[in-house]
Amino acid sequence: MTRTIKVLLAEDQSMVREALAALLGLEDDIEVVVQVARGDEVLPALREHDVDVALLDIEMPGATGIEAAALVHAELPAVKLVVLTTFGRPGYLRGAMEAGADAFLVKDAPASQLADAVRKVLAGERVIDPTLAAAALADGANPLTDREREVLRAAADGSTNAELATVLHLSQGTVRNYLSTAIQKLAVRNRAEAVRIARDKGWL
Repeated sequence: MTRTIKVLLAEDQSMVREALAALLGLEDDIEVVVQVARGDEVLPALREHDVDVALLDIEMPGATGIEAAALVHAELPAVKLVVLTTFGRPGYLRGAMEAGADAFLVKDAPASQLADAVRKVLAGERVIDPTLAAAALADGANPLTDREREVLRAAADGSTNAELATVLHLSQGTVRNYLSTAIQKLAVRNRAEAVRIARDKGWL
């Protein structure tokens, strides 16, 4: 008798989550045993349930799928991690792999491909969307430092340098320097463009 693969599904949009659960439920050897809607609910749920594979959406409240993957990989390394994204951003792929993900797929992939990925990661294989893999190689590594990314993320809402300095506990001059360096590295004209480019590439 074929062993049933137990799956956790983390997705904040209930219709998408229920659709994915229904599609996976059609597979004879896969059972969705727990569903969560927030990234910070993933690890607690995995502690309570016997799960083989966790399917994690990237963009969730509480914690991103990449952040959740890193926590799970550190505490429960036996759980296989499949990261799903609506947006095929190369930086997301790199971040997911660094967090310990075993697979990275776009959500519009056929349901059969997702089920196949679940089986493959449990067998020890790594599954990566080939288009995203090629784009990640073409884009190269994220040129921004952790602090530059932190400042850019904080600047996304249009905060002034003084406001950023207060929030980040830095001097205004330091904030200005980080923003200037990020703008130069991304070859753009201003912070708004830097935020947009970095987000599009999945670097924030």
